[in-house]
Amino acid sequence: MARENQIIDSDSDEATLLATVPWQHEKAIPLLKNVMRLTAPNPGMMTGPGTNSYIIGTVDTGYIVVDPGPNDAAHIQRLFEATQGDIRMIVCTHSHSDHSPGAKPLQALCSTAMHGQPLIYGLPSGPHASSNAYFSPDKTLQNKELLKLVSRRLEGDSITTVEVVFTPGHAENHVCLVLVEDGLLLSGDHILNGSTTVINPPDGHMGDYLNSLDVLTAACAEHHIQHILPAHGYVLDHAVRVIAHLKAHRLGREEKIAGVMQAHPDGSLDDWVTKAYDDVPPQLWPVAKRSLLAHVEHIRSKVNES
Repeated sequence: MARENQIIDSDSDEATLLATVPWQHEKAIPLLKNVMRLTAPNPGMMTGPGTNSYIIGTVDTGYIVVDPGPNDAAHIQRLFEATQGDIRMIVCTHSHSDHSPGAKPLQALCSTAMHGQPLIYGLPSGPHASSNAYFSPDKTLQNKELLKLVSRRLEGDSITTVEVVFTPGHAENHVCLVLVEDGLLLSGDHILNGSTTVINPPDGHMGDYLNSLDVLTAACAEHHIQHILPAHGYVLDHAVRVIAHLKAHRLGREEKIAGVMQAHPDGSLDDWVTKAYDDVPPQLWPVAKRSLLAHVEHIRSKVNES
């Protein structure tokens, strides 16, 4: 069984790290007193241990479910049970098939609960999205919009604020979320643990992706963010350092691709991928070729601008 190196201690108000917590799909894992993670049972080459659904809030505030995942009845039922059906909002970071299809079934399941059906939040699918990534939210998010959960208890208000950050690149309609009071970044597929995300044109765009990394660096500085909660893989520590390393890796790969293109100007994507990704196992080249195309388009766009 795969094991996670780091999670956040649910017994502490601070981000304390624990070790050797196994991946499982049967129950939600507390990360903080107001953050749980439930991993969907869809492990694979593109999803790692599975899609991480995050449950934000407490019994007093109700919950926001982020990325309910694929339309898997058992996973959706577990999300419902982990929240006691008290879901105030369902938020999808983007429309890909391992993130958003569970939203409407989860919403329908909540119709029998005390608080009724929550609204589904996100950005609609972009014009270049594939047919299996169609998504139309009940409410379209705005950049920098604040989503709030509030509990009014005798000892004072308890507030959880989620700030929306537009981050196109992996998908045209991708957003990340900042848990303001906790200093956490929910990165969706923009930042993963264990691999770099695929940028698949035309829905994916390398220039937008790199620019969005800069946006996230600024958000980390503004909100003193130390930890990143990705949609696949375990919690990442040292958020700003992780983003800087990821950007450097992408730019280094792009420099290598530009060199290969210059040395083999008549080559095809199939020719270039074997040389530009010679450090990647050949069985991954078909996937790498998608990001290669995104890099090629970015390189050519910069040439055209100069």
